[in-house]
Amino acid sequence: MTLIRYFKAQPTDYVLHFKGGKLKKQGEGLSFLYYAPTSNLVRVPLSNQDQPFIFREATSDFQEITVQGNLTYRITDPLAISKALNFSLNDAAKGYASDDPEKLATRTINRLQVIMRSYTQSLTLTEVLELNADTLETIQLKLSESEFLRNLGIEVLDLSITAIKPTPETAEALQTRERERLLQEADDAIYIRRNAAVEAERKIRENELKTEQAVEEKKREIQEVKLEGKKAEQRKHQEMKTAQMNANIELEKQRDSLVKLNAENEKIEAESASYRLAKQLEPINSLSPDVVQALATMNMQPSQLIARSFVDFAANAEKIGSLNISQDVLSELINRDNAA
Repeated sequence: MTLIRYFKAQPTDYVLHFKGGKLKKQGEGLSFLYYAPTSNLVRVPLSNQDQPFIFREATSDFQEITVQGNLTYRITDPLAISKALNFSLNDAAKGYASDDPEKLATRTINRLQVIMRSYTQSLTLTEVLELNADTLETIQLKLSESEFLRNLGIEVLDLSITAIKPTPETAEALQTRERERLLQEADDAIYIRRNAAVEAERKIRENELKTEQAVEEKKREIQEVKLEGKKAEQRKHQEMKTAQMNANIELEKQRDSLVKLNAENEKIEAESASYRLAKQLEPINSLSPDVVQALATMNMQPSQLIARSFVDFAANAEKIGSLNISQDVLSELINRDNAA
């Protein structure tokens, strides 16, 4: 049996070499020879440790849940943990002399379970199932501040919850409730969509009616403008007719005045002519009829004299017994008339 042995540690291991109960050397990844009968070796792993966990808890509404996840931690003070737990090696080839290194993970998870329980028992099932990142960070912070872990020199690096599950019966009930809620939301969405469609249709119809009303109002305005134009045209035409009528009346008045003036002028002219004729005839009125007749026949033609003779004959017909007119006289008179 070899009494002098060689030990070589991994770079992630912190090694303490005790000889005769006294610490001879310590450090990370050491390699050295040691005397086995009087030496005691302690190896503390410094690498990150991933420890999965799963445990059952109860919520404030007495519903059982299963919390599943992973905890990552590492040892930052190998001297402190070597004093609290036994990390000594019985044989470099066989491993640790006790099961304390294996219990470290269990003790760490137990501390986590205690903190997690304080949260789950204060929350309802629905709130636990909706555990958010802020609550998870708070749990991790409380675990890091644990007096037990600080005394052991353990640093919590990460905490992840992969699953929080209720019992199958509760899960089925929750699924049923959630399914009903989703169906209700779907019905509400259909109702809201239909109401929105009806509201949109109503608005469209209102817009159409407003458009029709605006068109009708515009048509009425155009019709009123046309009527006003016709009225204005009629008024203008009536004014023109009135003006024409007034002009005609004025013209007729002027014509009447002119006619009256002409009549007065003609009357005056007639009176003047009558007066002149009367003055001209005054000398003749003093003459006898025979003289007047003689004067009248002074410049007559022979035919006129013969015609005058016949007038006298007709006037004294009762005094004439018989009157013979020769054919020559008549022929002469006729020939004279034809020649004329």
